[in-house]
Amino acid sequence: MKKRKVSLLLAIAMVATMFLAGCGGKADVASSKPAAGDNVFRLVTNDEQNTCDVQKTTEYYTIGLNIYERLVETATNTDGSSALVPGLAESWEISDDGLVYTFHLRKGVKFHNGEEFKADDIVYTFERMLKPETNALNQDFITAIKGATDMMEEKTDKLAGLEVVDDYTIKVTLESPFAPFLANIATPGVSIYNRKFTEAAGDQFGLTPETTCGTGPFKLSKWELNSETQIDAFDGYWKGRPALDAVNWKTVKDADTQRMMFENGEIDEFDCDNAPSQIAYFAESEKYKDWLKIGNRVGIYYYSINEKIEPFDDVRVRKAFQMSIDKQQLLDTLYNGRGTVQSGIMPPGLIGHNPDLPEIKYDPDAAKALMAEAGLPDGFEMDICMVTDNPQTLQLNEMVQSMLAKVGIKANIIQMDQASWYATRAEGLLGSYTTSWSADFNDPDNFFYTFFAPQNTIKRSFNYNNEQASQKIVEARAMTDPDERVELYRQLEKQIIQEDAAWVPMYSKQHIFVVNPRIQNYVVMWNGWSGNMYYNMSIDNSKAPAK
Repeated sequence: MKKRKVSLLLAIAMVATMFLAGCGGKADVASSKPAAGDNVFRLVTNDEQNTCDVQKTTEYYTIGLNIYERLVETATNTDGSSALVPGLAESWEISDDGLVYTFHLRKGVKFHNGEEFKADDIVYTFERMLKPETNALNQDFITAIKGATDMMEEKTDKLAGLEVVDDYTIKVTLESPFAPFLANIATPGVSIYNRKFTEAAGDQFGLTPETTCGTGPFKLSKWELNSETQIDAFDGYWKGRPALDAVNWKTVKDADTQRMMFENGEIDEFDCDNAPSQIAYFAESEKYKDWLKIGNRVGIYYYSINEKIEPFDDVRVRKAFQMSIDKQQLLDTLYNGRGTVQSGIMPPGLIGHNPDLPEIKYDPDAAKALMAEAGLPDGFEMDICMVTDNPQTLQLNEMVQSMLAKVGIKANIIQMDQASWYATRAEGLLGSYTTSWSADFNDPDNFFYTFFAPQNTIKRSFNYNNEQASQKIVEARAMTDPDERVELYRQLEKQIIQEDAAWVPMYSKQHIFVVNPRIQNYVVMWNGWSGNMYYNMSIDNSKAPAK
């Protein structure tokens, strides 16, 4: 499950029912518990995935990360940062002009159906993603390839930028230099599919275990909607069979039931993202405090500012808004202080993060002075817009509403249905809103271009009006010197956030799991897409706590 946009997930999560097999209650849940000594990692999810075709989702990636693989992978370092490492491509070269990538593929890699992975599968995967009839959602990750636009516009059915040299070598030519290209193709949405299997599955690909196939260490074995999902170890995996026999998820929407199951030993992991109110309980418990596994999510929460809505066309008012929110208090109250207050765009862990960025301090007196200077000594009225039925977002908005009132800003919380919220935002007309963004790929482009490129700033209802800065964001994509790129992004960060006050950076949260000691080699992933990758994890039942 992709966790990078928390408010989005809460807004569009599919309705899931509590796992109650048969007519019983707790006893029936307990009856599904694997036998003692099992080698199955037992989990829960409160957000049912809708497909295992990662070309057709932007949020449900946990299964895909474990059953598919990519040419390049993103590994999590011990300090929580990330690095690009070989995947299905064991090595590659990049031409001096940054246009041609030559990938040398691993030999002997098998798909779950027994087919050998070859260069033609890459051609098939990329072309399938770009064809309009696929209705793919992740095309942006490969649109830098030469001819991609022509395919999307149905001017051709072949991707010009791909050249199969032989079964184990492929050249990829870009339209123009694109520095984040390797990071883009290391995302779950660019997982490689087998041509023969996927063509046979047709529009059912990724919808059942029988119509799902990858090269990853696990294969999909069970998927019962609103009930249970399981992936089993793939005996033919090229790195060697996983230590785990399986990973199993029960669909349990209620956080209290999830906690009960964890404390009863029925599941091995409690994801505190599902219930932030439980963080203090586990962190302060003598029994559980040493069970916490904590990672810094490479992401940031923020409040938007629409510069086309008065009085936010005045930079002094935007800066006053920034200084009127006590971010540390919000972090302490809502998440037990588990995170760090931010003052920019690039969160910790992202390439280019600037730890020395000047702090945007909570300063209500300075905010009042700026509003008076802007001709608003008595404050002003504004809207904070949100999707209905989102209690966590409502709680945050109500706390911010109270903070803003102290400086004379009257904030009206406007709740809208999902369709209206997104439609209004896409038109550039939505008032301020809060959400989060976690890295799809570890490159500053994923934050700057997503929010402040000319076409994107309108779609997100920012309407950022510094054309020079927006154009530099576009130009940064083609820079081939990594140090120069980072320096430019740091300059842009100061300009956009600190000088132009184009949004309100809030905080970056920690991703906290409580994990049964029987689970070994547990690593919290650097990203915000998903739960975890399970290949390196194992189980030692001798370390399981006594009942």
